[in-house]
Amino acid sequence: MLKALLAAALVLLATPMPARAAPSTPPPTAPVYDYADAIRESVWVQTPNDADEDGTRDRVAVDLVRPRTAPGVRVPIIMDGSPYYACCGRGNESELKEYDANGVIAKAPLFYDNYFVPRGYAWAGVDLTGTNRSTGCADVGGPYEVAGAKAVVDWLNGRVPAFTADGTPVSATAWSTGRVGMIGKSWDGSVANGVAATGVEGLETIVPISAISSWYDYMRVNGSLRGRNYPSYLQNVVSDRLAACEAVTKSLSTDSAESTGDYNAFWQARDYRPAAGRVHASVFVVHGVNDLNVATGQFARWWDDLAAAGVTRKIWLHQTGHVDPFDLRRGPWVETLHRWFDHFLYGLDNGIEREPRASVETAPGVYTDAKDWPLPGSRAIRTPLGTGLVSYTDESLSEEAAVANPGTVVAGRVAVRYGPLTTPLRISGTPSVQLRVRVDRPTTQLTAKLVDYGPASRVQYDVGEGVRTLTTESCWGESTAADDACYFDVAERVVTTDHAVLTRGWQDAAHHVTLRRTTPLVPGRWYTITVPIAAYDATLAAGHTLGLVLTQSDPEFTEAPDTGATVTVDLAKSSLVLPMVGSTVLRPSTAAPRTTNGLTGQAPRGLRLP
Repeated sequence: MLKALLAAALVLLATPMPARAAPSTPPPTAPVYDYADAIRESVWVQTPNDADEDGTRDRVAVDLVRPRTAPGVRVPIIMDGSPYYACCGRGNESELKEYDANGVIAKAPLFYDNYFVPRGYAWAGVDLTGTNRSTGCADVGGPYEVAGAKAVVDWLNGRVPAFTADGTPVSATAWSTGRVGMIGKSWDGSVANGVAATGVEGLETIVPISAISSWYDYMRVNGSLRGRNYPSYLQNVVSDRLAACEAVTKSLSTDSAESTGDYNAFWQARDYRPAAGRVHASVFVVHGVNDLNVATGQFARWWDDLAAAGVTRKIWLHQTGHVDPFDLRRGPWVETLHRWFDHFLYGLDNGIEREPRASVETAPGVYTDAKDWPLPGSRAIRTPLGTGLVSYTDESLSEEAAVANPGTVVAGRVAVRYGPLTTPLRISGTPSVQLRVRVDRPTTQLTAKLVDYGPASRVQYDVGEGVRTLTTESCWGESTAADDACYFDVAERVVTTDHAVLTRGWQDAAHHVTLRRTTPLVPGRWYTITVPIAAYDATLAAGHTLGLVLTQSDPEFTEAPDTGATVTVDLAKSSLVLPMVGSTVLRPSTAAPRTTNGLTGQAPRGLRLP
């Protein structure tokens, strides 16, 4: 890297500058270090906790790959803290950590070490507390996991101790600048959010990909369960230390308010959003608008909170599901990530922070830059649902049954149509539905879905997350016999369909006052209840119809039971609140259902490993 910077400086000095010329952009860090000769080592960083209650502080294992630099040369660190290095793997090819006969890291998952170590960065793969070679207990996005990852940042800055496998103290200050960038998809990126929310000194940037910002909103949706016993399930998947972690394991099953769906202290400890004001790291968000696993509200609310705190941000949105951008825009992604880390970890003034903040996939394979997200000019437009009263009784409809044929009467749903549209409709932001309802039960789940009706080529996000693995490979970085830098190429799955569900929302009616406790409805009384809908970005073509479909229990997505409730909606006093760009006029027409009590059911859909 030093050679590259010196060469760049000489080029600048030898080049005559015209009057009033713009400042030259420095070149990116170059691959001047030998990856095969990199230093590979493992350390165990001491955390402030004793989660397994064995009388000693927990230690998190950190596998390091770093360039062999000259004495006195220090480098920044790219860090990925994950619970998946031994159980499930990382990336499209589910790579695991692999060790040599001496227990030294031989293969690191993903391309980060192959690409960035030759360019003067260290890679740190952190086994989150209670996973792989770390001690302590996995507490599923909780304080122990966040504190363990934070401790690694502290060690890289000389503030806490670490040890080799034989207990010898080891320091990083001779080779580490202390400038850390955390990156990771799903659970990994979620913990990056959590560590940033501590405000730890030395964490300069995070790149959360398909990441969680509130674990309550991941496992619950406004009072409804997405999956039963899910905290315990996740701990069991990633950790083999349950016998040593009795107290934590018990808390995961008993403190999460499974029976009520309430937001309580357990979930507050796993909610990073209230601490957005403590974040000083820059944040590069990447998320799929059709991610059914980690829903879009996870990035959108975090994004808004970070904006309010004045945090430097960048965002990429794509139309697939739970997918890493390395498997979508491989070349542009590696280039952009490289420039991002060069700027925030090496301090290169390459202008990336002055470029458009947002890049949004507006059609399959088509990306458009924007000044910000939601798009500038996006306004929350309130439009009525119609006139009169309609009633529908819970039928536990499948999603396809609920949204098909919106102009016909179907038991168990209300279908409102806006269109055909005379001009394109751009949605950008977070919608909601405000319902004036009367319910004949103390509670029921209220479900709302926005649908694009009209033929189009669309990403098939419900099959393989919207991508398919090809037989060709591309290489990104340098390789060794144990760790190659080549990965199968990936392409989007694109199909032509006559309609598609854009985004969804759910609200347990008894949690309409607060998520902290239930407030049962009085049967027959009118209430105004808002159903939040997950954030989205899409353009509906002229000639298409926007649909709003209302149902109750939604067995493909939540565990809410079919209560048999009948909901009456006052359409004139209810409204869709839609974040729109432009002045498209929406006029509703409504298909009202008959009231029956048929029942169908399917297994919950969408929720998997974060």
